[in-house]
Amino acid sequence: MKASIFVDTSAWYALVDASDAHHPQAAAFLTRALANYRDMSTTNHVIGESYTLIRFRLGHAVASEFLRNVRQARRLSHIFVSEEMEQEAYKLLEQYPGQAFSFVDGTSCVAMKQHGITDCFAFDDGFIAAGFTVLPGGESK
Repeated sequence: MKASIFVDTSAWYALVDASDAHHPQAAAFLTRALANYRDMSTTNHVIGESYTLIRFRLGHAVASEFLRNVRQARRLSHIFVSEEMEQEAYKLLEQYPGQAFSFVDGTSCVAMKQHGITDCFAFDDGFIAAGFTVLPGGESK
């Protein structure tokens, strides 16, 4: 069993929104991830970004339920992005001028590197450019 898989906003959103094109794939992969990884990890920045996206697209009730589920998840590790991690993210974002990385993506890459996480549950190809394995298939959202 692998140690941990990082969960990106694109995966959280696909899991929550049943009308998202990646929802069936995300739901099926979540079952496999829970069987194959000790836990899942995400950052406070990803949780904030996910909440905001869900809030604006699906409404307050769905976004609040997302936060409740994240807070109660027993196999989810929360990585809190520090000022030092943000400084590393600035450097990383400068290294990839051609990539459509968000600031949160930059902090996610730094968090994964610092915590030895190589696999990322996402529908965002940017993580591949940074050297991570994107699952379930590295498709663009």
